[in-house]
Amino acid sequence: MKIGLQKKINYIYNMNEEFLSLFDYLGKPAGTTLGKEVFEACKLRSQPYQLRDISNRKYTGKVILYKKSFLQEYFNSLPIDNFPL
Repeated sequence: MKIGLQKKINYIYNMNEEFLSLFDYLGKPAGTTLGKEVFEACKLRSQPYQLRDISNRKYTGKVILYKKSFLQEYFNSLPIDNFPL
C-alpha cells in the first residue's frame, strides 16, 4: 500500500472516530493535573487529538478532544485509587 493512501485511510478513520473532551467523557471538570496527565499519555502513545474553543461562565479557551477509545483505555487501566471522583 502506498504511504499516501495509508495516510488517507488513517484520516478517514479519525474522521469517523468520536472525539471527546475530558469534561464530556467524565461528566465534570477534570482539572489541570488530570488534564496534563491525560495529554502526556496521549502524546506518549502518539494518539491524535483535536482542539475546540469553548466559552461559558466558568471557562473560556481551548480544550483538547481525545479519541473516545483512547479515553476508555486510559481510564479503564487506572488503578481504582487513582480514578477521579
